[in-house]
Amino acid sequence: MHKIAMLGTGLIGRFYTMSLQNFRGKDEIKVVCSSKLENAKKFAEEFGIPRWTDDLATAIQDPEIDTVIVGIPNYLHKEAVLLAAEAGKAVLCTKPLAISGPEALEMLEAVEKAGVFHGYLEDLVYTPKTLKALEATRKGALGKVLWARSRETHGGPHSDWFWTKEFSGGGTIVDMGCHCIEIARNFIGKGIRPVEVTCWAGTQVHPIEAEDHAVGLVRYENGAIGQFEVSWTFRGGMDLRDEVSGTDGTIWLNHWMRTGFEMFTGVGQGGYVAEKAEGDTGWLFPVGDEVGALGYVAMFMDMFNSMDKGVAPMETFYDGYIVNTIMDAAYKAVKTKKWEPVDVEEWRGGPVNQENAGLKDYDEEHFLIKEENMPDGKLKVILKDKQTGKISQVIDAGG
Repeated sequence: MHKIAMLGTGLIGRFYTMSLQNFRGKDEIKVVCSSKLENAKKFAEEFGIPRWTDDLATAIQDPEIDTVIVGIPNYLHKEAVLLAAEAGKAVLCTKPLAISGPEALEMLEAVEKAGVFHGYLEDLVYTPKTLKALEATRKGALGKVLWARSRETHGGPHSDWFWTKEFSGGGTIVDMGCHCIEIARNFIGKGIRPVEVTCWAGTQVHPIEAEDHAVGLVRYENGAIGQFEVSWTFRGGMDLRDEVSGTDGTIWLNHWMRTGFEMFTGVGQGGYVAEKAEGDTGWLFPVGDEVGALGYVAMFMDMFNSMDKGVAPMETFYDGYIVNTIMDAAYKAVKTKKWEPVDVEEWRGGPVNQENAGLKDYDEEHFLIKEENMPDGKLKVILKDKQTGKISQVIDAGG
């Protein structure tokens, strides 16, 4: 049984607490911390947590606590993680890990030096659909992954600090791009090094300093492309979609809207429908189990099971660090309007052999480009000569 300090009482802290209390019942949250003491007290009373405080150090250094969960604004992550490492506590941190690559590296080095368990709480790689898709991908169902596209859009975040660049570190890229980037990394392969990024971002709708819309491309060492599309300008709720293409297959995932549960009401249902839903009348898209659908349940099961076994979880601070370096390159690319290199000071992946990567042999002399059954019943095969590079076609009358 683990004794937990929950840092944060906002939407994330609530989802985290619901996940732990409803699905991981053997662990207990013993203290909750909020910047406002009245919020901490109210949260503690609602969830039956015995102690509350408005001081990070008090919560983290509580002698009964062995695990710290960081669910507070981005600019406070570093302080909380360093305090946890110094206190010798296991620490799980929400996304993004930090507000920059160098800050993330400092946090990674602190937990590794202290020898404490660390987990990066990237919930969207733990959704039921994503886990199933990743399993199929790792078993070779798609062949070599060439392109992974991830999209998260909605009308904007739920708390004021998200909208303030000095507190959040940016806009949609740091808020949601971190999700999309890590989803693509998981499909492409975490051992494949991200090389460079190009990105467009703008402030289209909201009167803020940070970007409220962005589209970016991440090129990996093996030639694969990760694409992220993020926006705070989307109307109609929250749109979470992923698309993965490989040499032998494709996966489409829709996590939040149009998932099979659709309801029309002319009178409403009394308030909350689902995260980021814009109203409670008309056509609605409720979610049967939000914490499960968003990956929180599987995420915490992985974190605490890994902790108990003494092994690394699926997502660690190193993953959070890599994501931060990619986002740093994206922000540079927005300014320069060029491809910008990803500055990974400490790469732990492997080298990539790109020679003929992803190419299929047709015979000893040719690579296979494409096979297609034609309307006349014949099979057309497009080939490339391995020596000359000449493109040719063969028509099989037998189909």
